[in-house]
Amino acid sequence: ANTSMAAFEMCPACLAEYRDPGNRRFHSQINACPQCGPSLQLINGAGVCLDGDPVEAVAAALTEGNIVAIKGLGGFHLACDGGNEAAVARLRARKRRPHKPFALLARDTAMVRRYARIDEGEQALLESAANPIVLLASRGEALAASVAPGQSRLGFALPATALHYLLMDRLERPLVLTSGNISGYPLCCDNEEALARLGGVAELFLLHNRPILNRIDDSVVRRDDGGTTTLRRARGLAPGALEMPLGFGSVPSILAMGAELKNSFALCQAGRVVVSHHVGDLPSAPLLRHYRAQIEHYLKLFGFKPERIAIDRHPDYQSSQLGQELAARHGCAVVEVQHHHAHLAAVMFEHGLPLDGEPVVGVVLDGLGLGEAGQLWGGEFFLADYQQCHRRGTFEAVALLGGERAMTEPWRNTLAQLLHWFDWPALVAEFGDLALLADLQTRPVELLAQMARDNFNSPPCSSAGRLFDAVAAALGLCRERISYEGQAALELEALAGHAAEAGSYPVEALRRDGLWRLGFRPLWQALLTDLERDTPLPTIAARFHNGLGCAVADLALRICEEAGVGRVVLAGGVFLNALLKSSVSRHLRLHDIQVLTPGVFPAGDGAISLGQVAVAAAEA
Repeated sequence: ANTSMAAFEMCPACLAEYRDPGNRRFHSQINACPQCGPSLQLINGAGVCLDGDPVEAVAAALTEGNIVAIKGLGGFHLACDGGNEAAVARLRARKRRPHKPFALLARDTAMVRRYARIDEGEQALLESAANPIVLLASRGEALAASVAPGQSRLGFALPATALHYLLMDRLERPLVLTSGNISGYPLCCDNEEALARLGGVAELFLLHNRPILNRIDDSVVRRDDGGTTTLRRARGLAPGALEMPLGFGSVPSILAMGAELKNSFALCQAGRVVVSHHVGDLPSAPLLRHYRAQIEHYLKLFGFKPERIAIDRHPDYQSSQLGQELAARHGCAVVEVQHHHAHLAAVMFEHGLPLDGEPVVGVVLDGLGLGEAGQLWGGEFFLADYQQCHRRGTFEAVALLGGERAMTEPWRNTLAQLLHWFDWPALVAEFGDLALLADLQTRPVELLAQMARDNFNSPPCSSAGRLFDAVAAALGLCRERISYEGQAALELEALAGHAAEAGSYPVEALRRDGLWRLGFRPLWQALLTDLERDTPLPTIAARFHNGLGCAVADLALRICEEAGVGRVVLAGGVFLNALLKSSVSRHLRLHDIQVLTPGVFPAGDGAISLGQVAVAAAEA
């Protein structure tokens, strides 16, 4: 009566089993009875219900190249034949998702092995009860090129429902199985909503009549550096409760609002923290409404009344503004938590570091977050515990040319780096024959240089993410524009994985005004020289990764020595880059430094809410 099966009145045979303590169906909420359980319907684009076996018809339609919207557990998926380039390209165009990789559904691990390499740990993840999407090294064979353009990994999942099993049993190739939504909208979960919103995408709709009470995305994980990395924590993994580490004792009930992008929120009550599933990017109005609804759902579900609300310090974040609104409604205090401190605290909390433990050296590399005095940070080194976070080092700040436009137009970051580190006329004189310089000179260089000098819509920013964008664009990857967050960095990482031999680029570490600063002039000088010599692009990409990894690890070691600390925490979305994380971790461990990295919770902003809880609880 308290589940989504309430509307299905059991037939006499099922009711007899349900009421018989000796029957294995005694009080089971599952009901697949053809007489009284949920049923399938196949609807065409005109809204007409089709006769015959729906699963057989969908399997045939997919084989013929059709796109089908399939109702699942937590929402709709859009499916097509993963080996049919025309179908995948059509799905991309209709869904308005030009480049972001699609996930794939396979019948079993034997089918996965035809297209990807799997070790024992990856197979265990694929076959686990959580049933996540697992990122695997591609064999580069037989699937449509548009499934994962510019990537060396494929995201595979195995069937999560009986319907998926029935469908895959009739197919010989994996299916693209991607979220059933249009960009900027949450997952469709209602039949009428799906028919209205996805009518311009899917040719057929495979529906069932059991309501979905809570929409939720698929989880995404990867094996690297000897462990599991969570990229998106959702179905099968969330919401799971995490016990608070030693020393926190009795703390008030805390609602943490999370970040602006890849949002999750968290509840802290009675010594346990529950972090929500992945919500999404809040600048989208439909997703913001979804975020509000999910918070209300969790408050009701857990009977939760907040005594404190933790928010990011950035006043323009939708999550921060809603946190202020909820604090006024519930009459509770607001705790503002610095973005990068939350990143570090989340990893410390995940690893169970006690409240009164020794401080750590924290390295946080991300896109950007609001630092002190309105500064934009994103490549930072800290000496931190749960209560304090002191900045000890940083990437040299470079202008964010054009403000927010620099986050989607990577060439702006390349130009900003070159303008910052070199005299432009001298650079053109030395490297003017390069295609990169020829391209940049078609841009309004003088105007943009003046904007940087005047700090006009071009604030200084120490972002590691923008450095990756700059290098990717210099190599011709996503130079004009990216279509999803992190695209340039992901393609740069994939390119580096193809290097036959590498080496590393030099990076300067200088101390100024009591703060260590990483300077990238020698890196750019070497990179431009390699371009001039026609060095293979994979080699350049690998040298960048290796040089940056060594520089980050070396500076973390210096700060450890100065502070007498033997533990380093790596956090921030840039550490989703497996090559960089492995390089930094390996270098530190060679010097007997304990390295803590995110595992159960994402390295990026999906774990900010957990860190906000940790900092707010430490202040209680």
